[in-house]
This record gives sequence, C-alpha cells and structure tokens, in this order.
Amino acid sequence: MQRIINFILNNRNAFLYGFLLLVSLVITVRSHSYHQSKFFNSSKWLTGNIYQTGANVSFYFGLREENQRLVNENEQLRRMLFNMETSGALLLDTTAIDFEVMSANLIKNSFASPRNYLTIDRGRKDSVVQDMGVITTKGILGIVENVSKNFATVQSVLNTKSNINAKIKNTNFFGSLIWNAEDYKVVQLVDIPRLVPLVVGDTIVTGAMSSIFPENIPIGVIKKYDLNTSKSFYNIDVELFNDMANIKNVYLIMNKNRQEIKTLEAITLDE
Repeated sequence: MQRIINFILNNRNAFLYGFLLLVSLVITVRSHSYHQSKFFNSSKWLTGNIYQTGANVSFYFGLREENQRLVNENEQLRRMLFNMETSGALLLDTTAIDFEVMSANLIKNSFASPRNYLTIDRGRKDSVVQDMGVITTKGILGIVENVSKNFATVQSVLNTKSNINAKIKNTNFFGSLIWNAEDYKVVQLVDIPRLVPLVVGDTIVTGAMSSIFPENIPIGVIKKYDLNTSKSFYNIDVELFNDMANIKNVYLIMNKNRQEIKTLEAITLDE
C-alpha cells in the first residue's frame, strides 16, 4: 500500500496534468457542437471497429463448422442430382435411389509417382466398400481400392493402372481414360474414332458404360489431340478440372445396383 502511495506522490504532477487535460476536454466537447459531433463520430468508429474485429474472430473460429455444414449440404444435393439424372425426375422416394453419396476428407495425397494412391478418413464402419467412385466438387478423382475399419485407399486417376469409361460431353462417343505418367495435370482419352469431330476445349465427362460413376461427372477439357499409329483412333490429352496437388474434401459414390450388374455379367460370361 505504501508503494502505491509513494508512486502517486512521485508522479503527482503527471496525474494532475492528466486530470486537468481530461476536464478540459470534457468541457470543450460539451460546450461546442462541432466537437461533440467529432467525438461521437470517433467513438462510433472505434466501437464499430471493435465489434467488427470481434465478429471477424468469431467468424474465423466458426469456419470449420460452417465448412462441414456446406459439405453435408453438398452431399445431399449431389445425391439428389445423380439420381435425378438417372431417373429423369426428382426422386422423393428414398427407396428408389440408385446412387448413395457420402463426404470424406483426404488425409494423404500422392500425385508424383506412376501409381498414385490417396487415403481418406472413411472405412468399413462408414459403409465404404471397394470400387466406390470418388469425386470432388470439380470432378472425378479415383476409385476406392482397399478398405480398413476407419480408412480407405483410393486409386487416383493419376495411376497407370487406372482405366475409366469417359466420353465427349453431349455425345455418345466414349473411350477409356488412362494416364501416361508424364503430367499430373493431364490424363489421356483413347479409343475415340477418327470420324468424331473434336475441338480443343471440348469437355470430357464420365460415360454411361460405367457401373461405378454416374454419367456426366466432369473430368476436364481437351488440351490437344492427334491420331494413333493405326490412324483409326485419337489420342487425346485431357486437362483435368481438379488441381490434383490441392485436394481436401471429397465425395464417395456407391451404385446400389453395381453388385447385381456384376453378378449378371459374370453369369452371362460363364454361359
């Protein structure tokens, strides 16, 4: 207590100056309308900035929750979209849904080797199974290859073993999407007949011959093309919509009729 008293006594001139300055400011502001308006405008500016800073901090810490909400909403919308395109009408009866969609996060990415795989934070406990399609908001990503209890690995489109049915948008001309391991931004579409008119910039999407992906999921655009050695088919370079080096949120797609289709095809081949 004595230290506080000594501090006040030692700095009494400064305290007196500050007190008199405050009193003079109050008197000045109260006696002049111009000064009053300036004071209140300044106080409003200061208060507004404090509130804005607080709101920005709250918004920042709420981004993760908001992002997850948007991911869940996109999951529902994509499920509706895929099944609407399949049936030709909006499905209100959930028993008629052919494609199930679930969201996941990428926890490991690979794009620099000839056989690239990705790891997601969904597994058997989340009903993930082999051969589910994996996409992002921009386009196709790959196919689930192996599944554990909590995780799954995905064979990327950037894999020399990858082979996905794809077509030129708004046509019925389809071929196989592969990768030559040269550029992680570009994949190749082969087996498109030379009679097909092509234009650089045409959009490439998933085809209808796949039991893994719904039709018309975006893949990329034609970057360049030329004829193969037989001069009968095109070799087409497709620039991917996805930035394969920068992916976080993904969606898994399951065709509920896939097993029935595969069983029927197997029986047919055995006949």
